[in-house]
Amino acid sequence: MQPAFASDGTTATPIWLVDPAGWPALRAKLDPAAAAFADAVGFEPKPGRHALLPDGRGRFAGVLFGVEPPGRAGRDPFLPGRLPGLLPRGIYRFAEAPADARLAALAFALGAYRFGRYQSGGDREVRLVPPDGIGQDLGCVAEAVYLARDLVNTPSNEMGPAELEEVARKLAERHGASVRSIVGDALLAENLPLVHAVGRASTRAPRLIDLTWGDPAAPKVTLVGKGVCFDTGGLDLKTETSMRLMKKDMGGAASVLALAHMIMERGLRIRLRVLIPAVENSVSGDAFRPLDVYPSRKGLTVEIGNTDAEGRLVLADALTLADEEAPDLLIDMGTLTGAARVALGPDLPPFYTEDDALAGALARHAAAEHDPLWRMPLWRPYESMIESKVAEVNNVGTSGFAGSILCALFLGRFVAAAKSWLHLDIYAWTPSAKPGRPEGGECQAARALYALLTERYG
Repeated sequence: MQPAFASDGTTATPIWLVDPAGWPALRAKLDPAAAAFADAVGFEPKPGRHALLPDGRGRFAGVLFGVEPPGRAGRDPFLPGRLPGLLPRGIYRFAEAPADARLAALAFALGAYRFGRYQSGGDREVRLVPPDGIGQDLGCVAEAVYLARDLVNTPSNEMGPAELEEVARKLAERHGASVRSIVGDALLAENLPLVHAVGRASTRAPRLIDLTWGDPAAPKVTLVGKGVCFDTGGLDLKTETSMRLMKKDMGGAASVLALAHMIMERGLRIRLRVLIPAVENSVSGDAFRPLDVYPSRKGLTVEIGNTDAEGRLVLADALTLADEEAPDLLIDMGTLTGAARVALGPDLPPFYTEDDALAGALARHAAAEHDPLWRMPLWRPYESMIESKVAEVNNVGTSGFAGSILCALFLGRFVAAAKSWLHLDIYAWTPSAKPGRPEGGECQAARALYALLTERYG
């Protein structure tokens, strides 16, 4: 599905975004028949209210849509994302550029997304002509979000490690990048034992996908995405309820691929590397077990406190590989802990870094892009909670406290040389529809990160 933008606005139907203060002046400018119709149907310029207006001949002439006044605290700039679900098929334009023109247009496009791969029909082809001067990369950003949503929404029987690799290869081919994949027992030969241990129980071979793009002499930015294509929990088997959405456990991989698409399409002046450990955490006679001890690529021995904390294991080996070339910026993303959801809910992913300047810049861009993130502490006194009596580190704590922080502290053990490291614990799912965010797979943090990287390397 392509983003809902159109280039020809000659026949586009106007949309008036109106708040209570501006409604009297706008009503006075409307065609008398349209104004009378708005009165007759009781239109009120409240946020989210709408009315489809006729002209004097009864033809569809325009749309009224209520928004919040500019500057209002808590104002939702994505509110126009409701429009695609309200409008008949056609091409539209904003009659006047809204206060947040770029976010309003992006919200419209993201609100038009539908995952229709397994259903016939359903695409009403509602498209928007973007306002002038809002950025040529808007279509690319929307396309990247669609890509991530499609990957997360695709069921695991059609989105395993091999299929995820194929998506990475197609993206690389489009942008002139290169891809290398280390598959199955070759992971042991190339010293990626934790990726192998987590994925070996599945009939679908685990792999490490390694994409590179850009000038080798440019600043190095490396993205690492958790690609657990389905997570049963392993021998620490999840409950039915917890397992239900585990097709989304590769949401970190989906989001870094979306971010990589934005970066390569924009042509940022970086040497980009994307590492995705792609596995299924399955149950079989070859599954890794609680209290097993495995070496890692870094040389640290890891005791398995819980086989359902597998994401941090595969990320650990990938982070070590990334760290070996001392990138300027190392970013990892994954759907990692329920603790993050308990603390901040599904819409506000936490991030961790010891780079205060990076944290401040990311928070600023997250707010500006309406791609919310919240900084959490790498609280070093909690390191003792992941100590092991038989190995150098345990993959989980035993107290039940601070689960997301402990995951970040565990991953930090595998990063030493990178100039800056950023860890994001995302959810990659919208449980109930919101403006611009249909229920289902979601691309979190990628737009904020893209804005940050564009500021640094654009």
